[in-house]
Amino acid sequence: MRKLTFVFALIISCFFAGAQSTSYKPFKVDLAVGYAIPGGSGSKGGVLFAVEPKYALNDNIALGLRLEGAATARASVDENGEKIVGSVKASGSYLLTGDYYFNTNKFRPFAGVGAGLFKLAGIDFDSSTEEGDIQAGTKFGFAPRVGFEAGHFRAAIEYNVAGKTGTINNNYLGIKLGAFIGGGRLTK
Repeated sequence: MRKLTFVFALIISCFFAGAQSTSYKPFKVDLAVGYAIPGGSGSKGGVLFAVEPKYALNDNIALGLRLEGAATARASVDENGEKIVGSVKASGSYLLTGDYYFNTNKFRPFAGVGAGLFKLAGIDFDSSTEEGDIQAGTKFGFAPRVGFEAGHFRAAIEYNVAGKTGTINNNYLGIKLGAFIGGGRLTK
């Protein structure tokens, strides 16, 4: 928790230091939807929604706060078609994020990372025992990501590492498409 407080204090000090982008408007809000792919074997899929307000410290670095909700499911059937094993999971995440943009062109590839809290809930099930293992909790995690922006369009791939809650693996890959409000190129 001390590291999170330090990072938050660093972000606030950057705001007061007057650092900002010279080519782009400093404030923007990313809105995204996407496909969430849970860890583990079997058929799987899910959906995610994210909102991320950001501040551009300069033309290449933006800091933000990602608020994301994801729901995923995974299931597999044994070779006889009699036993079904799987899990259903939901998570909400609150991550401090940083993105590095490799250029200031209209097509802007980036790489970044986020770190913070994941609120998790899930159930593992097995049809042979007709019982489920329900788990919930809050964990610290992180999410490395890569993507690009073109105009006000944004696409990214993130791997969310939230660890396990009991027997439930909470990690998932997110493939996102979205747009952002604000943050456009400054007119001169």
